[in-house]
Order: sequence, then structure tokens, then C-alpha cells
Amino acid sequence: MSLVPYALTRRFLFSLDPEAAHELTMQALAGTQGTPLQWAYGAERIEDPVELAGLSFPNRVGMAAGLDKNARCIDGLGAMGFGFVEVGTVTPLAQSGNLKPRMFRLPAAQALINRLGFNNEGLAAFIANVRRSAFYRQRHLQHHAPRPARPMLLGLNIGKNAATPIAQATSDYLACLDGVYPYADYVAVNISSPNTQNLRTLQSDEALDGLLGALAERRELLASRAADDQPARRVPIFVKIAPDLDEAQVQAIAAALKRHGMDGVIATNTTLSRDAVKGQPHAEEAGGLSGAPVLAPSNRVIAQLRGALGQGFPIIGVGGVMSAEDAVSKIRAGADVVQIYTGLIYRGPDLVRQAAALIKKTF
Repeated sequence: MSLVPYALTRRFLFSLDPEAAHELTMQALAGTQGTPLQWAYGAERIEDPVELAGLSFPNRVGMAAGLDKNARCIDGLGAMGFGFVEVGTVTPLAQSGNLKPRMFRLPAAQALINRLGFNNEGLAAFIANVRRSAFYRQRHLQHHAPRPARPMLLGLNIGKNAATPIAQATSDYLACLDGVYPYADYVAVNISSPNTQNLRTLQSDEALDGLLGALAERRELLASRAADDQPARRVPIFVKIAPDLDEAQVQAIAAALKRHGMDGVIATNTTLSRDAVKGQPHAEEAGGLSGAPVLAPSNRVIAQLRGALGQGFPIIGVGGVMSAEDAVSKIRAGADVVQIYTGLIYRGPDLVRQAAALIKKTF
């Protein structure tokens, strides 16, 4: 359990504009990680290892992408007991994202709406932040220093710049893959954010085939090379998809993932549906809805993916994990591991251990 009760912290943060609260939280994590103040939110990690995509996950609860877009807080997030942390989405060039306001709370539904639009400092700054982290130094530089038997894993999430025409999106993804490859335990390919114009069209058959084929070819080239005094290695690629897909679309995506040798799928991103929040303040704001209302549609897509992919194909389940029981429901639906984002904002760091402990007990 973290040292400071989150109920007190949340009361203060929820009195602020949502994006201001987010930035304040990121600044606090960046400033306290690796210091004694980290004890305020740190917790011992639940050990519940699972092998997935050739990786050893220390436990089955991860931090979803989107919270730490610039990889500034890898160590602080890791201190909360996550088995894996995913940061990004990063784009080749820095971009400011969509106009403010662009984040909205729906407390009655335990939900958020955001239309941030891949705001980030760009690939060069992102990589520099990864390299500055204690995580990187321990894993890649201090070869003789004692390390945990099962170190936390790091996922790096990549996307395209808003100004890049959708027909040229592949070039952005390849540039990002080239940049993050030496530093990632796995690379997540975000083709499902609703906040970059036309991005979700990359989930369609022809566009998806083109993108995944190019990524697979580039990955084989990168896998043959050594970098930063590290041996050549084949980094797994996971593709992140939307919850707003029908079963035929899920089937087509599953077939494409297999056809191009992708290592896993992340299901799901935020939803455009407002059925679960009709009539609530901010419900009609444009953007992706996250939190409790996404649990059921996300689990539906996970179950359909598992049916289409069969056993053994890695699925990371994300969307609507607001309690330990929600995390368990994702595993029951067919996910191998789960991720949290909005649940961390509403429930705080204790949710990480609670979810990891109940998954371990249940499975």
C-alpha cells in the first residue's frame, strides 16, 4: 500500500482542470522518482511471472500508454508495482496536439474523455528520456550491478504525426520503430487512437496489410543488428486496436496479425461510443471515452480475438479496469495480461497491487 492515502490526493487533483492535474502528477512523479519521496506512492511488486511473446512478465498488470507520453516517469511508474510499463505514444516530430480544453472527467461514470491528439515532444526527446531512466541504466549499462531476477518490462508505443498524410503514415511508423527498437522490450503500434484524423482507417484490410508488412520487414532488418553494445535481438511488436469494431473486422485484423508475424495485440483503445454516458456532463465532447464504460466492449473484442487467434497468441487487455475484479474479467475474457490507465486516476496506485494479487490468487 502506498504511504499517502490516495483519497486525499484525488480530492485535490479533481479540484483542478483535468489536464492541469495530469501535468502536475507527471511533474511530481518525474521529480520524486528515485528519491525517498518515491515511498509516498511506491509499493512492493507482486510476483506472478508469465511468459509471453518470448518475454518474462514479472506480473500480469501493466501501465497503459497515454499517461506518460514522453517517457519521463518510467521509474516512478515502475515503483508502483507494475510488471510492465508502456510509455508514448511518440511521433517522429514534436507536436502540440489538439486545442485545449481536451480532457474531461465524467465522475458519475468513472470515466474520462480525451482528445489530446498524440501531444508529445518527439522521438529524439523520448529516446533521451528513456536513456536517462534508472531502468535503462540498470538494464543496459550496469552489466555487473545486481538486478532483479525478473526486471520490469518496458513497452514503447509509436504513432504518426498529425500532419503526415494517412497515405504516408507507414514512413512515420518506420521512423519510430527504427528509433525505439534498441530500447524496447516490446514495441506497441497505435493505429486506434480516435484523436488523429483518419488514423483508424489503418485498421482496414488493405491499409493494415501494407503497414504490418512494412513493419515486419523492417523488424527483420533491425533484428539482425546489434546496438548500444547489446546483442542483436528480435523485439516483439504488438498492435493496439479499437473497441469500436464488429466481429468481421476483428476477424480480419486477427488474420492480418498472424499473416505478418506480429507478436501480439493490445485490446483496446478508447471508444467513440457514448451509449453508457448519455445525458452526463461532457458526454458529448469529441474524443475517446475511457474508464468503466469501456470494460464490456473491450472484453467483447478480447473474447472475439481469442476465438479468432486461438490459444497461445498474446493478448494485452486494457479498457475499463477500475477494480481488481475488472482485471480478472479481462483474463477470463481471454487476455494474458492487463493494463490500467483511467483506473489509476480514479483509484490510485493501490489498484496495481490489488489487481495483481487477485489475478495471482484466481489463476
